[in-house]
Amino acid sequence: QVQLVESGVGLVQPVGSLGLYCAASGSIFSINAMGWYRTIPGKERELVATITSGGSTNYADFVKCRFNISIARAKNTVYLQMNSLKTEDTAGDSCNVKARKTTTNQNTYWSQGTQVTVSS
Repeated sequence: QVQLVESGVGLVQPVGSLGLYCAASGSIFSINAMGWYRTIPGKERELVATITSGGSTNYADFVKCRFNISIARAKNTVYLQMNSLKTEDTAGDSCNVKARKTTTNQNTYWSQGTQVTVSS
């Protein structure tokens, strides 16, 4: 079974920086993409940033020029560097992986989520 483990969570002041890591493990044949999504109370889960195994990135408008996502394919790990954090960045963040367990199928797996709090 595929599992995702997050690390790097914490409390940070506005305009500060924080890095999040997420490592996938288990029955993975190959990874197509990994990414981070956020959940704010009262709102639907939304994209923060994603990256394909080939390095193509996609960022939500509210994090452009502030966040940077990268992937270490050999370690099945995605890293999100968050800079210039704002109080509105406070959210529950979950990473996901679009992976193949065989040569043909693809499934999406989610972490249990972790809290990022930006407060003065």
